[in-house]
Amino acid sequence: MTLSGRGSAKAPGATWFRWLWLLVSAPVVALSVFRAVPAQWPVLVVQLVSFTPWLAVPATAALLLAFLGRSRLQQGVAVVLLVCQAFWLFPLDTGRPAPAAIGTKLPLAVMSLNAELGQADAGHIVALVRDNNVSLLALQEFTQGLQDRLSAAGLDQLLPQRVSQPSSGATGSALYSRHPMEAVGSVPDTPFRIPTVRLTAEANGTVAVLEVTSVHVFPPVEDHLDQWRSDLAAVGRVADRPGARLLAGDFNATYDHAEFRALLARGQGRDGEAAALVDVGAASGSRLVPTWPMDGQLLPGVTIDHLVISRDLDSSGYRVQRVAGTDHAAVMATLSLPAAG
Repeated sequence: MTLSGRGSAKAPGATWFRWLWLLVSAPVVALSVFRAVPAQWPVLVVQLVSFTPWLAVPATAALLLAFLGRSRLQQGVAVVLLVCQAFWLFPLDTGRPAPAAIGTKLPLAVMSLNAELGQADAGHIVALVRDNNVSLLALQEFTQGLQDRLSAAGLDQLLPQRVSQPSSGATGSALYSRHPMEAVGSVPDTPFRIPTVRLTAEANGTVAVLEVTSVHVFPPVEDHLDQWRSDLAAVGRVADRPGARLLAGDFNATYDHAEFRALLARGQGRDGEAAALVDVGAASGSRLVPTWPMDGQLLPGVTIDHLVISRDLDSSGYRVQRVAGTDHAAVMATLSLPAAG
């Protein structure tokens, strides 16, 4: 009788754990379906998919609750959910640069930052450029006021070449370089300016050419979801041209968005063959280091700022650096450019 009484006393507790499991696992199941199926989801789903890496927390809790609730069905489902999260946290298809080609390569330290309507601290930006020997700087949400403050802080002496289109709103952009640049054009039909320049670096008789696009994709908000998808597709088409390439900036998309992964699948190699692009942060194992929001908003951090390169480039030293005055972090890395043939 005593053993029977104890067993029945535990049953209500197990039942509560099973109900808690349902509450915890239901949103994980729903968001996992949204992440797994590359459909054209509505705007709320697109926004929620950005936070997929954080699903590992409730998925782990669901597994614990399933064991406490003694339900084999719930345990099985919880294990599947957690395996999915692990697979998405550490994907096998992040891409790596192609095997290094024989020949001389030139190093190029690059940095990209969304300056949040030009409010980023100019002195902090210049200090990062100086301290990290940055040779190429891409800025989004670039204003005339920020340009003036950067000049006063000494950026023009460090990076004397500039192609800029300041704006009073979020549409402005700028590229600063230690090496000569020439404007190539802009991505058409985008609300924000997305310019491309051709940079020519030379050292010790070796010349390397890099096409650089400063990316600012319209965010997936309200009635602008189609514009977000259109912008990402348009940026991807830039990579259809052959040659060494860097896409740097605020993509307003994470690796968990099918639209961003489709962009990475584009590109051409030196001989015109298909060659997927490489997200430098993901390839370096830093895919989960957030770049937004950096201003104290009560949101989990996500990675929407990227350095994306063609596979004939090498990269090293990827890092994320907070900058005062903006809700985005700077992303930095050193690229190795193949000599122009």
